[in-house]
Amino acid sequence: MAPVTPGEEMHALVERLYPLCRSITGDGLRATLEIIGEHLPLEVHEVPTGTPVLDWTIPQEWNIRDAYVADASGRRVVDFAASSLHVLGYSVPVAATMPLSELRPHLHTLPEHPSWVPYRTSYYTPTWGFCLAQETLDALPEGEYEVRVDSTLEDGHLTYAEHVVPGRVEEEVIVSCHVCHPSLANDNLAGVAVAVQLARALAAERPYYTYRFVFAPGTIGAITWLARNAERIDRVRHGLVLACAGDPGQLTYKRSRRGDAGIDRALRHVLLASGRPHRITEFTPYGYDERQYCSPGFDLGVGSLSRTPYAGYPEYHTSADNPGFVSPEAMEDTLAVCREAFAVLDRDRIYLNLSPYGEPQLGRRGLYDSLGGRSDAKEAQMAMLWVLSLSDGEHSLLDVAERAGLPFGTVADAAEALCDAGLLKA
Repeated sequence: MAPVTPGEEMHALVERLYPLCRSITGDGLRATLEIIGEHLPLEVHEVPTGTPVLDWTIPQEWNIRDAYVADASGRRVVDFAASSLHVLGYSVPVAATMPLSELRPHLHTLPEHPSWVPYRTSYYTPTWGFCLAQETLDALPEGEYEVRVDSTLEDGHLTYAEHVVPGRVEEEVIVSCHVCHPSLANDNLAGVAVAVQLARALAAERPYYTYRFVFAPGTIGAITWLARNAERIDRVRHGLVLACAGDPGQLTYKRSRRGDAGIDRALRHVLLASGRPHRITEFTPYGYDERQYCSPGFDLGVGSLSRTPYAGYPEYHTSADNPGFVSPEAMEDTLAVCREAFAVLDRDRIYLNLSPYGEPQLGRRGLYDSLGGRSDAKEAQMAMLWVLSLSDGEHSLLDVAERAGLPFGTVADAAEALCDAGLLKA
């Protein structure tokens, strides 16, 4: 059956992208962006090998067609065709026959989870290897094995893509997610799926800010975007990195390096007001691409939203991080929090009370009457009084909501009503 809810649509996208062999470069990454491009118009960028990007250089492009380890009978005991996780990422070509004793140093397993296949890479050190379940390795007899990695590592390009949701102003909010991991559903296909759905939702709302979605390989991709967009950095007001967005754990928000950026305050307010179980953690210079956007030379207000954070669940970077590990409901919950937080950012303003001497008479302006049909009339009335009290040109609506202990939406609605009545101006 066709997906009928946003959660089902996101899960279907995860399932479709899951088999592709992604890496920081190559055709698998391009194929992933092509599929995303069926849902969102993308501007795709190709950056040649050898291009300097900040302190880094674009590496050679890696592509792979086939890889396997076969026993003496020709049976493939490890097969890239069964899962892209079976090959060490960026493995150089190899075609050889060798005894198991010689092969073992090139085999990677997870002894603590004997039925799972680990995810391993070697981007910047030329080598080759295979990943397999420990129980598979334990069952291999001594003897000769054919080893084949049909790959290329040569000059090419690094590929990333952007999608822009135009806003009423040119100031931007960045939403970033990495698209370089192979068959891993939560890290990070769930983040990609949430980003796609979020972009579509924002496009239907005519947002205040311009929203720029960046789909790029981890670390080197964000560094490349920053290096190529120096003239745009001053426009960036807020940012969010999405990762691990579909597992069953509670939501976790990691603050920006600043610690009190607008996105930090918006996520904190939304999570607290919602009553959802959640965690808010401090910034550390390790994790996903928030550490690139927050590096001291840029110091952008970019936080990171996930459910269970990286390396915080046993399935992380293993074959157990499959589409069955992520759920439509968890992705919908992540999406809802993103939308609520961006609604705060989009409506948060600093206002000036135009009748600051004593409390203005709200009744004769029809403001009390306008609350008659609201179930939260008392709360809305208090919001008006708080907005008038704190609209001194220094306090934002989020300041008001936090000080008054009121929902941000109620406070923003009150400000709009007061503006319409001529009592307030931005």
